[in-house]
Amino acid sequence: MTRKIKPLIYVFWEGESEQAYAKYLKSYFQDVAVIRLPSTPGLFAEAYNMFRNNPRYRNNAEITDEIWFFFDVEVEKACHWDMNYKIITRLRKLRKPGRIKIRLLMTTACFEYWMLLHYERTAPAIATPADKERIKERLKKYVPYYAKGNCEAIREIARHHRKAIENGKWTLLSLVEDGLPTLEDCDERNCWLFLGTHTFTTVHEALEFLYKLKKE
Repeated sequence: MTRKIKPLIYVFWEGESEQAYAKYLKSYFQDVAVIRLPSTPGLFAEAYNMFRNNPRYRNNAEITDEIWFFFDVEVEKACHWDMNYKIITRLRKLRKPGRIKIRLLMTTACFEYWMLLHYERTAPAIATPADKERIKERLKKYVPYYAKGNCEAIREIARHHRKAIENGKWTLLSLVEDGLPTLEDCDERNCWLFLGTHTFTTVHEALEFLYKLKKE
């Protein structure tokens, strides 16, 4: 019987909370995937520079299965889509034959909304600093000691990730009537989400992928 090779996944992250959650995924799903994180924050440009200039990344491009970008979506970032998409297309082509899967782990406005979905099915408007603070305070009703980058608190929240998967799926289903092009993870859908003002997350899709690996 041959041992199945675990997929190699690189996760680029925006803030300490995303890093802490990705570390939880790395530990929880270590039996089915090899998840690696850079030690410093950075997203699209940083990923491209690492795979182009850093031998540890460049030499692994041919065996990299997926690259994930873990970040918040905000209105003021919409102008960055075209530049980010150019980098996405370049990164996909680093593995030949085949393509590297690029997965966008996006959440509207603040990481705390993804955390709140571990407890509640809710989709409030999140745009202003006051909106973000309200989400954080709602989250702290469940985990009072939560703070950005607090690994212990994030691990405690992440243990409820199965509920977050279902609630995350609900956020996307709720947008179909608003014009979401498709539920499929594709460039058209991700562009629509990135450029819009809707409340949603796609982080759950990464967890669904990891659970699928457990079943194989």
